Amino acid sequence: MEPEKKKVLLINGSPRAHGCTAAALEEMMKVFAQEGVGTELVNIGGADIRGCIACGKCGKLGKCVFDDLVNETAPKFETADGLVIGSPVYYGSPNGTLISFLDRLFYSTRFPKHFKVGAAVVSCRRGGNTASFDVLNKYFTISSMPVASSTYWNQVHGFTADDVKKDLEGLQTMRNLARNMAFMIRAIADAKEKYGLPELERGAFTSFPDGK
Repeated sequence: MEPEKKKVLLINGSPRAHGCTAAALEEMMKVFAQEGVGTELVNIGGADIRGCIACGKCGKLGKCVFDDLVNETAPKFETADGLVIGSPVYYGSPNGTLISFLDRLFYSTRFPKHFKVGAAVVSCRRGGNTASFDVLNKYFTISSMPVASSTYWNQVHGFTADDVKKDLEGLQTMRNLARNMAFMIRAIADAKEKYGLPELERGAFTSFPDGK
């Protein structure tokens, strides 16, 4: 019996579906194909996505109260073995539309994200890349998702997609990132079958309601 094909969901947070961020993600997708890992790309940068309003309805509905691209993407995230989040850098931070999307996607989905592999990818002309990189990685590290790394921080440089294609080290970083991510996904699947996943405690929730 052949093992089930693994799948990575890629989120492009840029409003330019064929811009710099796309060039980086496309380089990764080529390697995933070579590694036998399936991919699906979702472009959200041009969508009208509002932020979370902390209404708490997702706890009762099992999905976000705003029925848009967030809810459409949620089942794809649930069945994926890995998640790549790509964003351009705006004022030293990821695209605001992407942040609104991720806040609602991660908070409203109650399926376990435990040991899905995550990777953040950022593109910038010059600066703000590492700050944006740190913001995106926090979605993974609060969700028990192992973070894939590469031979440099996961970033490319350029003002246009053609510029990015000249960033040979950046493209190399993307290829190595995809290979590392494919390896991690397979290794975790093997370990899960052999040992099971680590126990995940959820009992404690410290909030200091008395103000002390």
